[in-house]
Amino acid sequence: MSHTIREGIALTEEQQEFVALARDFAEREIRPRAREVDEADTESPLDLWQKAAQIGLASYMLPAEYGGGGVTDLVTQCLVQQELCYGDVGIGNFLTSSAFFAGPVEALGNEEQKKRWLTPLTGDNPPVTALAVTEPGVGSDSAALQTRAVRAGDEYVLNGQKTWISNAPYAKWIIVFATVDPALRSRGVTAFVVDREMPGVTIGQPMKKMGQRGIANAEVFLEDVRVPLDHRLGEEGQGFYGLMRTFDASRILIGAGATGLSRAALDQSTKYAQERTQFGKPIIEHQAVAFRLADMAAKTDISHLVTMRAARLYDQGEMTAMESAIAKLTASENTSWVTNAALSIHGGWGYSREFLLEKWVRDAKLEELEEGTSDIQRLIISRAVAAR
Repeated sequence: MSHTIREGIALTEEQQEFVALARDFAEREIRPRAREVDEADTESPLDLWQKAAQIGLASYMLPAEYGGGGVTDLVTQCLVQQELCYGDVGIGNFLTSSAFFAGPVEALGNEEQKKRWLTPLTGDNPPVTALAVTEPGVGSDSAALQTRAVRAGDEYVLNGQKTWISNAPYAKWIIVFATVDPALRSRGVTAFVVDREMPGVTIGQPMKKMGQRGIANAEVFLEDVRVPLDHRLGEEGQGFYGLMRTFDASRILIGAGATGLSRAALDQSTKYAQERTQFGKPIIEHQAVAFRLADMAAKTDISHLVTMRAARLYDQGEMTAMESAIAKLTASENTSWVTNAALSIHGGWGYSREFLLEKWVRDAKLEELEEGTSDIQRLIISRAVAAR
């Protein structure tokens, strides 16, 4: 039986339907493929991408006016993300990755651009997309981008290198964040939609990763790539704003995904502890194991509650940089603790590949690193506290 987190807030009928759809898909399609996808190492499950698209799970969060499901509130998105990532966090994040691409388009794009790049994402066989920020020498300091965009008439010429770009091996379109002038730092960052077929675009080989292998990552090389003016999102220098607003939402969703992983580890551990017998009784009756499960449940619930608080504030139009950071920091570090605790409860079997525990431990670590490390989240939170 799945661990149920009680908030005291009733879900609407529509929310219940989306949660049930995601839960069913995770149980039938995602969890059975988790080990296979992990062992494939550098291949994303494109067949699951198409199946999710056909029932609306890949585009339910996109605006209805462009063909999406119109579920634009972050609360519902978090509930759905949690269920998908309960099945598998890497696959769950892959299946909803269109939202990451769509964020800057919605925030910065004009009406024609939204129709051009959002509408195709809502069909039965949508293209895979990507967002390119990180560079070999630029990780947490997004304002220090070195990829250059030089205006040349009705075009921009892009030169630079991006790394750790999720979905890059498959992406048709990539939103590239580049600077029109490095000296301007954040005020020079500008967003461009780049087609992988544009001359000068090269995608590197998929990178071999510790976990979350359902999302393929690669480097993106840009050599004199000529990008039409109408591929620029917003004005010059507006890209950093669009990126930060995207991060405010995506960090909350990372919190939801991490909570789903924690729930999976807790449920598996509870079931095992009820069935595994040592010293004449189920190990759940030994206080050491029971207390560990109690801590796992507490950390899982806390992750959910701070994530949903941030989502509700975001939906109310509030600025949520601190709350988003708290959600991501808390849920990501908690899921690392919870999955490690789950492995310990399973003992030697947890270390084996008979169970998914060792995979979940590997998967969990990425939640602490992506879209701003835990140290960056603490920096955001501490600055917000100091400014009060």
